[in-house]
Amino acid sequence: MSYLIYIYRKLLAVLIRAVVTRGKRISASPDDVLQIKSRDAGRQLRAHIYRPATASSPSPVLINFHGSGFLLPLHGSDDEFCRQVSRETEYTVLDVQYRLAPEHPFPAALNDVEDAVNWVLQQPDKFDLTRVAISGFSAGGNLAIAAASVLFPRETFRSLLAFYPPLDLYTDPGAKSPPDPAGKPIPPPLSRLFDKCYVPSAYDARDPRISPCYAQPERFPDRVLVVTAAGDTLAGEAEALAAKIAKLPGRQIVCQRMQGCNHAWDKSALPGTIQGNAKEKAYAMAVAMLMR
Repeated sequence: MSYLIYIYRKLLAVLIRAVVTRGKRISASPDDVLQIKSRDAGRQLRAHIYRPATASSPSPVLINFHGSGFLLPLHGSDDEFCRQVSRETEYTVLDVQYRLAPEHPFPAALNDVEDAVNWVLQQPDKFDLTRVAISGFSAGGNLAIAAASVLFPRETFRSLLAFYPPLDLYTDPGAKSPPDPAGKPIPPPLSRLFDKCYVPSAYDARDPRISPCYAQPERFPDRVLVVTAAGDTLAGEAEALAAKIAKLPGRQIVCQRMQGCNHAWDKSALPGTIQGNAKEKAYAMAVAMLMR
């Protein structure tokens, strides 16, 4: 990436961050905050910890990664989901922050994901390593799926949960359309900026670490939940991947499209609305998958 292009994208990222976070403060209430050692000297990963009321020792663990478009500072936005999982299961939940583009393009965020998972795998006294699950929303879903299908052996994760993940960063966003024409998808220019900020020109976007839709189906865990939104241009690629994995014997694959919902609908859903009911259903499906 040339310096001028970087500056241009950096300015756009700063503007978008200002618009998205203007007047808003993410309110998260974890039980504790953990600093996980990074592979980079002098740097740590911030993680929110949500502990179950009836925890076993060692406890099963869910490692979650927030949505961001790869560039928005939204760590803590999955607080409600993380709390529900810890309340309704025996899982300890780690909600992990990762580096953002364009300041830290690929593979920085994925390296952070790998470091967080490796830290968990080195804690057998704290966590039941036969019940490690991974989840993510939007860009965090991309990272979770890449970790589960490329970075680690298939048996590492008991379950994989992904909510409206972008899985094909090779295809131009303008060529994608939502299942529901009445939906309000992310504008293609904005999606294009997200992708360009995250993926340096030196990388092939068909790399399955970047676009997990190109990962081999055999590499995925046995239990996979994919939740999409009918008004989201990312629905098709996520549903197609779930269908490929489901063809393999012995897999427990659940793919649910939420009607009347757009990308990241759960973050602004009001109780009693179509979106609110879909949010309740999606989170309940996640709990059910973890309990299998």
